[in-house]
Amino acid sequence: MKTKTKVAVIFGGRSTEHDVSRISAYSIIKNIDRDLFDVVMIGITKQGEWLPYEGSAEALPDGSWEKEAKPTGRISLEKGVAAIETCDVILPVLHGQNGEDGTVQGLFELLDIPYVGCGILASAVGMDKVFTKMVFENAGIPQCKHIVAYRHELEKNPETYNKEVSEKLGFPCFVKPSNSGSSVGVHKVKTEEELVIALNDAQKYDRKILIEEFVDGREIECAVLGNIAARAAKPGEIKPSKEFYDYEDKYIKGSSSVCIPAEIPEEKMEYIKELALKAYSALDCSGLSRVDFFLKEDGTVYLNEINTLPGFTDISMYSKMWISEGMTYKDLLTELINLAFSRKTETSRYTG
Repeated sequence: MKTKTKVAVIFGGRSTEHDVSRISAYSIIKNIDRDLFDVVMIGITKQGEWLPYEGSAEALPDGSWEKEAKPTGRISLEKGVAAIETCDVILPVLHGQNGEDGTVQGLFELLDIPYVGCGILASAVGMDKVFTKMVFENAGIPQCKHIVAYRHELEKNPETYNKEVSEKLGFPCFVKPSNSGSSVGVHKVKTEEELVIALNDAQKYDRKILIEEFVDGREIECAVLGNIAARAAKPGEIKPSKEFYDYEDKYIKGSSSVCIPAEIPEEKMEYIKELALKAYSALDCSGLSRVDFFLKEDGTVYLNEINTLPGFTDISMYSKMWISEGMTYKDLLTELINLAFSRKTETSRYTG
């Protein structure tokens, strides 16, 4: 009888996206091919405790898994690492800080165990919107105009950026923490007064804040899968039920409508896929990413951002786009795990 591959599914984390991570992990654990894989669940609490968990996956979405894990005092990283080291491959379902930003990927590299998704550099740069802008600008990828704000400047004077924003970007505009995801801390602002309030909120999540011009366009998303020979799915479109696609709409109400594939001309669809693959390559991504765009009425396309570890909930766009290409959710997970092993071989280096 063939031995199954043991997969460490790591979820939760010290992140503003902790709750989203639990829901994504639940979807993955319920759908992974049990004929091929055995799952070892390892949860990370919001306090940073690493807890191997052997209970039911049904306890993940509402967070009750923590009580079942019955931690006695603070559980060190050592116990979590010990559980990971019994596995053949790691599937990190960790969104946002301390999971999508290269930190935990560094741990996996030190453990020398294959893992799903992007490496340290791509994860770190992809999480930092400011540095992502620099990479994409160098690659010649079209983006909207932006200004970078800093917490230490705002502490001196909350209105520091009012004039620059008014002159260079105008209103409305968007304010985003540089290192955050799932629209946490994101605001659409229409006046200088609202700008001060939005910047004050965004600086709670990061010391760098991105202020972007408002682009009146359709929100188009493209899923990319693969390592060196990556491929892109046909893009989908998000039609927000609010002024923009925020956290509540993404993960709680799910009231926005989705169109997969997007109803756009074939040549525009191919152009967006081409830009998505170009961005993926420029950032040296591997495994998976979701690349988000704006499509203006005049046909102009701007890259909005890249997500190197996109959500895997039952209403997540990434999986839906590949399912529209004919893949099953189960097969998608299998391919991602296989890509982790391939990347391990592709990135091997001689150490003497």
